[in-house]
Amino acid sequence: MSANSHNISFGTDGFRGVISRDFTFDALRRIAQGFSDFLAYKYLRTNERAKVVIGYDRRFMSDRFAEVFGDVLASQGVDCTLSDSPLPTPAVSFLTSGKFDYGIMITASHNKYFYNGVKVKQGGRSAPPTATAELETYIFKASPHKVKSAGVPKKSFRKDYLSYLNSRLPYAKLFEKVKGPVVVDFMYGCGAELAGDVFSAKNVVRLHEENDPLFPGIHSPEPVESNLQLLLKTVKEKKAKMGVALDGDADRFALVSDKGVYMTPCQIAPMLLEYLLQRNKLTGKVIQAVSMGYLTKRIARAHNLQFEEVPVGFKYIAEKMLSEDVSFGAEESGGYAWKGSLPERDGVLTALAFADMTARTGKTISELYRDIEKKYGTSHFERVDFRLDKPITNKHSFAIKLRKKLPKTVMGKKIQDAVTLDGLKIVLEDDSWLLMRPSGTEPLLRTYAEAPSADGVKKLLAFARGLVEGK
Repeated sequence: MSANSHNISFGTDGFRGVISRDFTFDALRRIAQGFSDFLAYKYLRTNERAKVVIGYDRRFMSDRFAEVFGDVLASQGVDCTLSDSPLPTPAVSFLTSGKFDYGIMITASHNKYFYNGVKVKQGGRSAPPTATAELETYIFKASPHKVKSAGVPKKSFRKDYLSYLNSRLPYAKLFEKVKGPVVVDFMYGCGAELAGDVFSAKNVVRLHEENDPLFPGIHSPEPVESNLQLLLKTVKEKKAKMGVALDGDADRFALVSDKGVYMTPCQIAPMLLEYLLQRNKLTGKVIQAVSMGYLTKRIARAHNLQFEEVPVGFKYIAEKMLSEDVSFGAEESGGYAWKGSLPERDGVLTALAFADMTARTGKTISELYRDIEKKYGTSHFERVDFRLDKPITNKHSFAIKLRKKLPKTVMGKKIQDAVTLDGLKIVLEDDSWLLMRPSGTEPLLRTYAEAPSADGVKKLLAFARGLVEGK
């Protein structure tokens, strides 16, 4: 959107834009005014006022953006409280599970330094698609105006979130029990705000802990392999038991093995699921995004658990966790949640789970994953994005047209299924799969593939490009 546009939309998890072009004070005031109008309608027939908590990350001017958002809400009579320091997004989600009705998080998550954004939280997770769609209509009609500073009350919520984490996995001396170095890459994000509490053990090596909104040395605070070169190097140099990374607002998680190998989400999820099923005796359906892999499906089958895929976006997993009996949820971008925790991805809690996993078993990450391979098979996964001539605005129509062009076999294997849940996902008879998913707003096609071998992944991705380009 442009700075003067009313077309503010919430994607898979919130609104984001380039600072001073899309993400401006005017745009922020429009969102805040629309949110205030949304709340006024919601509470029209009651004498109650919604309680709103406002958090923010370490990005450029996030604290100031949060204050302005609070000023607009307060001018409309909304009962709001502002965090007095940067907070992880899961902390704001937690606060909406009891103390507050809604949460606003000023963050652009894993995007580059020149972005900022707004996430809306409700009931311990991202506001559901129905709520954000309704909110968008109020934002479109909003007539924002500058307001004076309202002196919105500020409060520290660090202890609230730490108490929640400790109630799920007591973190005192947990990393010490790993019996070896653990490297944590905060990627300059607000997960580092907890460095002195959760990650204070002497065997924890902390990277990119300082507050620098330019994210020097990394492309963006997204925990993908290309941005984690220092983490990979440090794990090898320190002979660490494992390396973990948190994204800019600490809801995403990445893992590096003791061998200095980046573990894909399709490898992390089955390790975490197997551990949770054994440790917590979990029951219930396994839910994952359509861009995730087959090992979790095999584990669910082995434990007689139902299995379901949903569109990309953790909000779809969260809704399932709230409405059904779900044991575990996972998405390809590094988000994981399980029964007994919030219906929300939480990078810090996931890091604690892996520390507990290695401490309890006495095994390294590479040994734990070798156990998974022996029981459920091997997994190689890769995602490649490539440019198109123009954006594909109708994702479902694209998927249907592409499905009609499919051959009967790919790489000599029969196509077992062709799913149009979110783009087109084809599943082969050996469980190998390929997902072709247009951006919808950019001339970009995201292709994902998983197979028992790296060569198989390369061939699937090449097939996808040829299919789309008509070669």
